Amino acid sequence: MSALMAVQRLGRIPAAFFLALSLVNSFVFSAVDRLGTWPAALPEGLLALDIVDKIQVDPNTTARFSTDFGGLSQAAPAAVLYPSSPDDIATLVRFAYSSSPSSFSIAAHGHGHSIRGQALVPGGVVVDMASLGRGRSDRINVSSDWYVDAGGEQLWIDVLRETLEHGLSPRSWTDYLYLTVGGTLSNAGISGQAFRHGPQISNVYELDVITGKGDTITCSREENSDLFYGVLGGLGQFGIITRARIALEPAPQRVRWLRLFYTDFSSFTGDQELLVSMTEKVFDYVEGQLLTEKDVGNSSFFSDNDTEKIKMLAAEYGGIYFVEGGVYYGPATASMVDRKLESLLKRLSFVPGFAFTKDVAYISFLNRVQEEETHSTAPEDVLHPWLNMFVPKSRIRDFEMGVFKGILKKNNPIGLVLIYPFNYNKWDDKMSAAIPDEEVFYTIGLLPSATVDDWKYLDSQNDEILRFCHQEGIDFKQYLPHYTTQTDWKNHFGLKWDAFVQLKRRYDPQALLSPGQRIFTSSP
Repeated sequence: MSALMAVQRLGRIPAAFFLALSLVNSFVFSAVDRLGTWPAALPEGLLALDIVDKIQVDPNTTARFSTDFGGLSQAAPAAVLYPSSPDDIATLVRFAYSSSPSSFSIAAHGHGHSIRGQALVPGGVVVDMASLGRGRSDRINVSSDWYVDAGGEQLWIDVLRETLEHGLSPRSWTDYLYLTVGGTLSNAGISGQAFRHGPQISNVYELDVITGKGDTITCSREENSDLFYGVLGGLGQFGIITRARIALEPAPQRVRWLRLFYTDFSSFTGDQELLVSMTEKVFDYVEGQLLTEKDVGNSSFFSDNDTEKIKMLAAEYGGIYFVEGGVYYGPATASMVDRKLESLLKRLSFVPGFAFTKDVAYISFLNRVQEEETHSTAPEDVLHPWLNMFVPKSRIRDFEMGVFKGILKKNNPIGLVLIYPFNYNKWDDKMSAAIPDEEVFYTIGLLPSATVDDWKYLDSQNDEILRFCHQEGIDFKQYLPHYTTQTDWKNHFGLKWDAFVQLKRRYDPQALLSPGQRIFTSSP
């Protein structure tokens, strides 16, 4: 049908219609001119949205969002959205949801610290969450009622600094503070305080979430609770966190920081289990590590003489362990801390002469990883083939014999190995995070740095460890999980799987969000 026939058939069309059509076409062509070649993977209808000036498609921009901290995966998005408000994100998601069958995937990008491509979105749109807080001071708000409202894009280090201005602090942390609020809450957020306060997800009162339909929903334990529990530990599958209300407590001023060394694994784990089970509050933080002689570096924690002393112990035994503890205090409680520590240390089984202490400011203790990295001479362009696991207490000795004294000793790796326990009752089983079904379980973090030449060797070592656990019937769970089949994901979530699928159908029925997790490759 010709344009003239169409006009005749429809009757007289107001001039304003043609003016509006002309303006839309002009806007679209102007956007194309500004953006350059429009990606074929994205519907051109995006060009007519009022967020188009916040979208970039040039290769230099998309390349910056094509890999992550792990460095093991590469996948270029078609475009990047730089939102100035949560509404911009909601507009993008609503458009994608309404564009079926031409919809596209979306992934929120925080600080880029995923390790297996979980935040990548090949051919889709990355949301640069940092843009939400850029140039704004209203994205972290501390309440006198002992909570903080923090944007999902905010770094935990900035949340810490702002809350300390009010004499308050979140209760549960991650070891590295340059991660985003939304990123850690989508997994769990763990560190040495979790034995007492639970992971970070156990310390959240309320969330604002943009679902896979583009709806903005406020949720809590009382309101829209299914979404609240699903999103916490939900790996980004049900929505994008744009605000979290996080519990606070009075902030201590100082930390008595201890490292206690062991040559016997049973003594090492036994003392950790004692520390995390005590009803009397002494240690506020408990972690542990495995060290070989090659792993004993020049840490700023130790003097040169102490470092040599520890190296000799590690050389003698082939591998040693240390418990890392932290006791929080203020000026009024300093003498009490000394008395409690003196009494407690007499009950522990560390190697005599191998207890080392340091006294630091609270913020320096929490930011210890970054401060240590500041003095590091390690190259920045390394790969991170990490493996993080939760192992039940009942099988930790089997894991030690098969992995620490078997696979790792045989392969002689160099890298950080974390080993420390959690209490099951500090986790909320309604949340999506998957953990072993035992009162006490351990987190195991194998955190090597690798080059392009040796990362595959370390990755195959990870596979060997996983095979060992399967063969021995160790009912572990991966933390920051990485699976490639839905069968593996079903096994990972276990009894939570059916509810997980139902939540996906309710809040992201087209499976638009976070495809890099590879949980749902099509609509559930």
